Amino acid sequence: MADLRGKTLFITGASRGIGLAIAKRAAEDGANIAIAAKTAEPHPKLAGTIYTAAEAIEKAGGRALPLIVDVREEAMVEAAVNQTVQAFGGIDILVNNASAISLTGTLETPMKRYDLMHQINTRGTFLCSQKCLPHLLKSANPHILNLSPPLNMEERWFAPHVAYTMAKFGMSMCVLGMAGEFRDRGVAVNALWPRTAIDTDAMNVITGPDFRRRCRKPEIMADAAHVILTRPSRECTGNFFIDDEVLRSAGVTDFSRYRHEGVAEADLIPDFFV
Repeated sequence: MADLRGKTLFITGASRGIGLAIAKRAAEDGANIAIAAKTAEPHPKLAGTIYTAAEAIEKAGGRALPLIVDVREEAMVEAAVNQTVQAFGGIDILVNNASAISLTGTLETPMKRYDLMHQINTRGTFLCSQKCLPHLLKSANPHILNLSPPLNMEERWFAPHVAYTMAKFGMSMCVLGMAGEFRDRGVAVNALWPRTAIDTDAMNVITGPDFRRRCRKPEIMADAAHVILTRPSRECTGNFFIDDEVLRSAGVTDFSRYRHEGVAEADLIPDFFV
């Protein structure tokens, strides 16, 4: 099977959760990981910093570059991209994972929170893509992977939390547009989204431990991302992938290891947008 040995990944929000899981899976192959995230000091509610993530990545077999990055700040992103290129010689893969969430209705969403979601999700994705693309275009198998949902323009996905849906769909529109824009130049641009809710510390803040038990583990997203990122970029672009569908296409039939002990497949909580 193809692997990511020697490849350089720039992953936003990789200090914890799905971003860290993707980083660790790539590290098992011997990849280089730029951890582009804000958390340099321990968060009171969320485990992990860019430095603990770097330790985990190196323990898994990869090389890590922890970078303090706020994806809303152009200068910080540009500097982080340049540091990554200086450290590892280029960038082969960008994973736009950083995201902000607020599952609130129109009247309950402060504009400060609206701005945060759009600046991190949509604008941050566009900005990181723009700064990484000059280097991706030099790679032999360049990929951009956005952690964003299929573009399903149904009222039911917007009505409960229109501001959040708009911000996440903005990331997906980057996939739709950039896949077409860079197809002839060999850069793959795809989206990946989970079938079920994923068990992360952020989910715990939003919900609670009982809800978390009925979520799949983040490793399912990491394994699905690995399948996508090892495919030939000229043959795999413009897709809105769902994690378990990707793994089934790669021959995986047993998903029990992605569930918590004692939880049946039928008890898993579906994610938004699928």
